Amino acid sequence: MDEPTAVTRDERGNWSPNYLEQLPAPMVWPPRLLGCLKWLFGWPGYLWPWNTVFLGFALIAWFFFLPPMEAMKTFEPGWIALIFVRNLGLTILYFGGLHLWFYMLKGQGTDYRYSTQLPPDKAKSRHFGKQVRENVFWSLASGVTIWTAYEAVTWWLYANEMLPFISWASNPVWFIALIVLIPLIREVHFYLVHRLLHWQPLYRAAHYLHHRNVNIGPWSGLSMHPIEHLLYFSGVIVHWVIASHPFHAMFHLCHLGFSPAAGHAGFEEIGKEGKKGLKIGAYMHFLHHRYFECNYGGDGLPIIDKLMGTFHDGSPEAHERMTRRLRERRWARQAAAT
Repeated sequence: MDEPTAVTRDERGNWSPNYLEQLPAPMVWPPRLLGCLKWLFGWPGYLWPWNTVFLGFALIAWFFFLPPMEAMKTFEPGWIALIFVRNLGLTILYFGGLHLWFYMLKGQGTDYRYSTQLPPDKAKSRHFGKQVRENVFWSLASGVTIWTAYEAVTWWLYANEMLPFISWASNPVWFIALIVLIPLIREVHFYLVHRLLHWQPLYRAAHYLHHRNVNIGPWSGLSMHPIEHLLYFSGVIVHWVIASHPFHAMFHLCHLGFSPAAGHAGFEEIGKEGKKGLKIGAYMHFLHHRYFECNYGGDGLPIIDKLMGTFHDGSPEAHERMTRRLRERRWARQAAAT
């Protein structure tokens, strides 16, 4: 895959990558060892930088802001409040920091910004009259609250020895393997939940709120209806079933909580056009916000969308396939109704 550093803009000035999305190297047959190693350890790659960043958040939360497991055997307001304040503070620092750089300080102007249109300053249809204010409210009031609720229940279950458990000493191979696998597990869960949310009853009840954001920004990532937050953060339930260490659940929750900010930043890279920067954006998900009916998974595992026929890489050919698919679906509905 080429580095997305060329200045590539359409007639409206919108930016798009100068490459088409490819399957990750381990999913290409026949597999190539060097390609797989580059995908796993390269920069940017599977481990670096973003999954390592989210692992760093988990380490900070684990070592500095986690009550003793003994204290979490019973639900008490004190330790639950500590977790809530930690999640709230880190979310404000991370989401707010990205928003500050890209949209308030305009640290790189429009370089690598997908759309030339910014989130509107004012909108009567928005809660609190502004997209950013609405996004901040739902991210913090609903998102952080439900995130904390899942986390509190998970710690209570671990503290009372009600979950299958492993330690580094008992199974170091599985301990490391599960850390590596958690982002992939998250991708599969996200795709399944996201497709469910596009079922019309759930879309009208909940998911519409997230899709009010067409011109996305960092705070758009976690701006969801409480019903959607309940489904989205349910990914941590996998650790209620498979043998895990509590740190695995912490990493999973931090990945769920923090990854939407960069994926919705509205920029492909931190840097100046024409120069190699740090890839931050998720162009495939940006296209999902633009067209709604494509790219239900994250950018990290496009094979699911390819297998399901919902992949859009930004090319005219992909757009035609999407248009044809939606047209055929509409005809089928009309035929069923007659």
